[in-house]
Amino acid sequence: QVLLVESGGGLVQAGGSLRLSCAASGLPFNSYVMGWFRQAPGKEREFLRAISWNGYNIYYDDSLKGRFTISRDNAKYTVYLQMSSLKPEDTAVYYCAASRGSGRMQVTHPDYWGQGTQVTVSS
Repeated sequence: QVLLVESGGGLVQAGGSLRLSCAASGLPFNSYVMGWFRQAPGKEREFLRAISWNGYNIYYDDSLKGRFTISRDNAKYTVYLQMSSLKPEDTAVYYCAASRGSGRMQVTHPDYWGQGTQVTVSS
């Protein structure tokens, strides 16, 4: 059974930072592209970042560049999302995901999802 368990969400003031973690089990972690998504109230789920097994960063727009950084620790089966200079519009449920492939369709439509962790940014 594949499990992706996110942690590290919470309430933070605008301008602050958070680091989300996602612990994976039940899959060959090194063979998967790991990604982060978010879903704000009333909005569609949004792809943020992904990272290949060897640390290659995958993203499709620059809107979060400099504020959101993805990394992974293959020895710990864990992927991280470091978020800084947070804004109220970053408020959302953040989801970890795992994809077998690295193509855009595969990365944005992952095979497995975590349950999500709430991030709330107050103004």
